[in-house]
Amino acid sequence: MTAQTIWRATVLTLFPEMFPGPLGVSLAGRALASGLWTLEPRDIRDSATDRHRSVDDTPAGGGPGMVLRADILAAAIDATDIAPDRPRLLMSPRGRPLTQPIVAELASGPGPLIVCGRFEGVDERVIEARGLQEVSIGDYVLSGGEIAAMALIDACVRLLPGVMGKQASGEDETFSEGLLEYPQYTRPQEFEGRPIPEILTSGDHAKVAAWRRAQSEALTRARRPDLWIARHGTKNTTDG
Repeated sequence: MTAQTIWRATVLTLFPEMFPGPLGVSLAGRALASGLWTLEPRDIRDSATDRHRSVDDTPAGGGPGMVLRADILAAAIDATDIAPDRPRLLMSPRGRPLTQPIVAELASGPGPLIVCGRFEGVDERVIEARGLQEVSIGDYVLSGGEIAAMALIDACVRLLPGVMGKQASGEDETFSEGLLEYPQYTRPQEFEGRPIPEILTSGDHAKVAAWRRAQSEALTRARRPDLWIARHGTKNTTDG
């Protein structure tokens, strides 16, 4: 993404009124108001062809619920007329887990088109025909993809140039190196008998950095052994 390019998020949803929602306040909201990124929610029902603005039908082969139709969603995607270099994403619990490296990659590009699923899912044929990349924010099921899309957008926006006050705050945090973030402290010096660790007030920056690194590694080993194994190849590695 060049300095002249504004990061764009285009969202296809049955509930465009849900946006910007949380994205309109705090860090993302200020950046949106400042023109550092743009948000375009679009109603999938605008591409419906009947007077009832129907977008779904019963699942082939039977079963509960309804399925978002391939022809309607394809027409909605085509109507966005987005540039070919913009990723096309579908928020889905069966998708590739969203990670910080994926967020960083998306944030460095022009911005994605995000499809928010509803009902029992989306007709598989439109996923294939329009090259939708399925992305998941966790192993659970939401009522729809809107909240998941907001989480993805928020994670990306905070990495855009000019959004955070200090660039370092986006680099030295949880998952930036495949590790959980070290514990944080601030005033008062003592809280309910619990003091700030002395090393953090020692003024020795090298020792502080080493302490933080050790804390990050210990937390990762204890709470996210999957991340630790990904870094070191064995659950029992303890050499830091």
